[in-house]
Amino acid sequence: MNDSLRRIAHLDMDAFYASVELLRYPELHGLPVVIGGRNEHQPVIGEDGRRHFYRLRDYTGRGVITTATYEARALRIHSAMGVMKAAQLAPDAILLPVDFVIYRHYSRLFKAAVARIAPQIEDSGIDEVYMDLSDLPDEILALAKRIKQAVKEATGLSCSIGIAPNKLLSKICSDLEKPDGLTIIGVSDIPQRIWPLPVHKINGIGPKAANKLALLGITTIAELAQAELSFLRIHFGRSYSIWLYEASRGIDSRPVITDAKPKSISREITFERDLHPRQDRSDLSEAFNVLCIQVADDLKRKGYVGRTISIKLRFEDFHTLTRDCSLSAYTGDPILIRRAAGDCLRRILLKKRIRLLGVKVTTLCCVNAAIETAPWQRELPLMS
Repeated sequence: MNDSLRRIAHLDMDAFYASVELLRYPELHGLPVVIGGRNEHQPVIGEDGRRHFYRLRDYTGRGVITTATYEARALRIHSAMGVMKAAQLAPDAILLPVDFVIYRHYSRLFKAAVARIAPQIEDSGIDEVYMDLSDLPDEILALAKRIKQAVKEATGLSCSIGIAPNKLLSKICSDLEKPDGLTIIGVSDIPQRIWPLPVHKINGIGPKAANKLALLGITTIAELAQAELSFLRIHFGRSYSIWLYEASRGIDSRPVITDAKPKSISREITFERDLHPRQDRSDLSEAFNVLCIQVADDLKRKGYVGRTISIKLRFEDFHTLTRDCSLSAYTGDPILIRRAAGDCLRRILLKKRIRLLGVKVTTLCCVNAAIETAPWQRELPLMS
């Protein structure tokens, strides 16, 4: 469809995890709140009958922040920042543990509310979706307001929506007027609304690419749009340079994919301290078992099985290794996943302390399709 006729929306929940927590703890509204603690940082009821919350200054370890309220972001706290570093910026900020069970619950609620109005949806994460509104007869502004109201009624939470001729532009627009924003642009608005923005606002230009562009004197999307394709190709290679050239001009022909399937399901953990492969073997083994069980639970919940099992290790010097192996049949069994992951682990020489451990399953297939094409249950009698 011609870009002038497409109406692609990107809906992004506002500070999703933190906002869900504020529903649970309304007394924290207006305060800097950080999500990233451990289970031990659950609020406690004091003798006065009131909830008492942990503060950032109470945290020790090297965990990272998952998200933060806008009040905390005003103090220069952001996701992926180390909790200890955040404590230096705002020691009195409230600290809450991550609770993915309740976040997934609210994710299902808001997506169901959106689907009742705009069924052409691409699930893009726990807190965001793309919608193709092109075939809906409603006036676009009224439609967007109706979607925002439906999300509010279903969850009690606000969201921001960007609507544009394609996914790339709508993703940028949903972030322009946060929180509770609504931005609608057309192709003719690109020079005024998009080009003045820094290049990292384009989803797909990460920190490394942005730094490299800055060294070339390119910091805004307008400057990127002015760059010759031949110049970009010298520094970024053929395929990525073409993508940069088109993205800076707001060109994106990707469809909204309504039946997207996950390519992998994984879990990983960054340890509070670097674990020694021998001295901390019991802790490593327990963490390894938990990761395999969690991955198996995720597979079951999403209705998938897989054939390729991978592990990831990051050592104390930040050197990262991965190993994988392919099974003869699909599985979602935690014991088989653990066995295969253990085989991968034995292919790595463990001499340094371990900072991060991860388990991943790829080559996925829906459970029903796997049963029809290959009787993966026949693996079970071989278990010892």
